[in-house]
Amino acid sequence: MSLTENVMQAPADLVKDEVSDAKNTLNNTHYFLPTVSRWQHIKTHPRFMPYFRWFALVFLVNAYFAYQAIGLFSSTSALASVTLISHMVLANFAVAILIRQHYVVNLLFWLATRMPTSWPLAMRWSMGKVYHFGGLHTGGASAGTLWFSALVASMFYFQLTDQVNFSQQTLGISAVILGLLLAMIASALPSIRAKQHNRFEKIHRFAGWSVLILFWLQSLSLAKDQQSTLSLFEFIQVTPSAWLLALVSISVILPWLRLKKVPVTIERPSNHVAIAKFDYGVTPFAGSSMALSKSPLFEWHSFANIATPNQSGYRLAISRAGDWTGDFIAQMPSHIWVKGVPTAGVGNVDQLFKKVLWVATGSGIGPCLPHLLSDKVPASLVWSTRDPVKTYGSELVDEILASQDEVQIWDTDELGKPDMVDITYQAFMRTGAEAVIVISNKKLTYSVVHAMESRGIPAFGAIWDS
Repeated sequence: MSLTENVMQAPADLVKDEVSDAKNTLNNTHYFLPTVSRWQHIKTHPRFMPYFRWFALVFLVNAYFAYQAIGLFSSTSALASVTLISHMVLANFAVAILIRQHYVVNLLFWLATRMPTSWPLAMRWSMGKVYHFGGLHTGGASAGTLWFSALVASMFYFQLTDQVNFSQQTLGISAVILGLLLAMIASALPSIRAKQHNRFEKIHRFAGWSVLILFWLQSLSLAKDQQSTLSLFEFIQVTPSAWLLALVSISVILPWLRLKKVPVTIERPSNHVAIAKFDYGVTPFAGSSMALSKSPLFEWHSFANIATPNQSGYRLAISRAGDWTGDFIAQMPSHIWVKGVPTAGVGNVDQLFKKVLWVATGSGIGPCLPHLLSDKVPASLVWSTRDPVKTYGSELVDEILASQDEVQIWDTDELGKPDMVDITYQAFMRTGAEAVIVISNKKLTYSVVHAMESRGIPAFGAIWDS
């Protein structure tokens, strides 16, 4: 009997012995996908997911303040108007930056998962969408750029109409900041970011650092334009926006204070996958990720941590998905750079449910495995992958099989690609899970999550917002 037949039949005789029948029959009792209303289909569509609702909320709040500001401009001085706009700029960028800070992310997940599993499922479902906070990041960054555009326009207008005398230094710095912000926004557009992710990352990092430094210079230059003789320390003490700018600066610097080059042991069960093992005094929690780099100033890649209960250190399953991962698998470096702290990811929402169905394809098993091993939340697994033993090694496959009683592995080399929506629904009905967590590529994740949620099943998966 093949590995796939053994895995799929051992829990509950789910399929027939014949591989041809296994392609068409997931189990002996078939659950047909229920039909859904058009409204349910629309409201759960990825285009209306919480990420975009947070984005819209940021713009609604800013629209309210913009409306209020328009009324104030006619009754305040030009300098007061510029000050008001600058406060809105910093407020929006503070939201955009702080919401991505590792400690803030971990705090958000901790707060969201405090809700008891005895509470209504609808409330826990909503709280499980905590990882959509990226909408605040993009909303704040976009709104902040619009406010800054208004700031630059008003500064030049007041200068030309002789209402305020800004120095050439202030105007020049402001124009450069605006150019950098527009470049960052343009490179972050989904169509550009997907095709040129490395370029997006470099622009985002170096332009972001430059903008932060220039914001400090602009603030000091504006203070000087107001004939202020304050030192930098005095300026921070008496200027509210400077406190916010200082907080943002600390947030940006903090992860880099934990930058270190650490030893790594790599096993390569196939040319497609490398299992990287770390033990440098950090044992991350289940559902967290760490960022790796060979060139810390230029390129970072995040991977889900696989921590084994009662063992120090952690592992990463790195599959070939581009030039960086391909080089990592081929070169098998002895040391690699890490920074920041283990950061919570979508998988942490499993704590909100009494039982979870994990659905993974390929190396998506990595983020699932620590949850299966910890056994804190009852779980079952559906994993679709090419020849699992040949690709990932018998040791990892045996570990997966031993992690839970209800493990279903679909060998795509032997059985072909399954209908993941259908196989997920079958497993959900069969196992009695409360929610589904999908770890796969973008297209399949969105497809499965939407199919489940449109039928009233709580479902979660990455949203590729960074």
